[in-house]
Amino acid sequence: DSIKKNLILIAGTIASFEPVSILVSKTDTKELKRLLGSLDTYHYPINMVESDINTTWLRNIAPTFVLTQEGNKGGVNFHFTSEKEDAEFNSQNIDSMTTLTKAKVIHSNLKLKGGCIEVDGSGTGILTESCIINDNLNPDWEKKEIESELKILLGLKKIIWLKGSDDKENKNANTDFYVRFVKEGVVLVHRNNDESSSEYALTRENIKILQKSTDTKGKALDVVVIDAPKNINKDSKKNDFSAGYLGYYLCNRAVIMQSFGDEEADYRANKILQLAFPERTIEQIQIEAISSAQGTIHKTTQQEPAL
Repeated sequence: DSIKKNLILIAGTIASFEPVSILVSKTDTKELKRLLGSLDTYHYPINMVESDINTTWLRNIAPTFVLTQEGNKGGVNFHFTSEKEDAEFNSQNIDSMTTLTKAKVIHSNLKLKGGCIEVDGSGTGILTESCIINDNLNPDWEKKEIESELKILLGLKKIIWLKGSDDKENKNANTDFYVRFVKEGVVLVHRNNDESSSEYALTRENIKILQKSTDTKGKALDVVVIDAPKNINKDSKKNDFSAGYLGYYLCNRAVIMQSFGDEEADYRANKILQLAFPERTIEQIQIEAISSAQGTIHKTTQQEPAL
């Protein structure tokens, strides 16, 4: 279907710059091979890994990779699962994925999606309250306890909190849709200019919080705004559509970002990302089916550090 074709486009684009592993169920292996075509056409290898994980949104559940105190690769299992999924089954599959990457399995009693976390690699993290301090996920955790757990697991020294959505079920309250670190001290932040949308006030509140924030070294953040597209592709389901440019994936030497059919906004976002990452190639692709399902490139992927 169209989502599978979007996933193949993402994987093929990334494979121009680094190796890719695709998790696939046993029943879908034949179809995946057909969609991929000849593997010799990709610059880097694409590896098919048989898995029982049944979700398109890999970042929600995949291990969050960290560097352990011993200097080895670890994978934190935050045990996120939707109401329709088997938590224990998912957890076992996540641990299998971590073991496959030769990383140490680390368990947390916190439940959260990988997209709730944005870090600068130097001790500063940006998190969203509504997708972590949430009675549906972590009813017995106080904010200070959550901070302590994440500081230990992720090596954080300071956490900047965005408020997020008042609707605790809002699947789009993930931090990585609203803000991304470019490097230490510099963030890109999403702004929605549709006054009829709840995102209008939410994104402006995020900008104000970040403009007043400092990193772990006490330095004010350099906040760069990227506006959402005004005119998305006509075939898109506008009510459910995730229209924002921060759902990009950073790979070796490149940024894989989305386009939405708004030529002016697509061009402007491309140039902002090129200025933010001058040493990287910017690849811009359309993934309408994934966007229409409230997804992004970042949400369908999980990077693995080379250690």
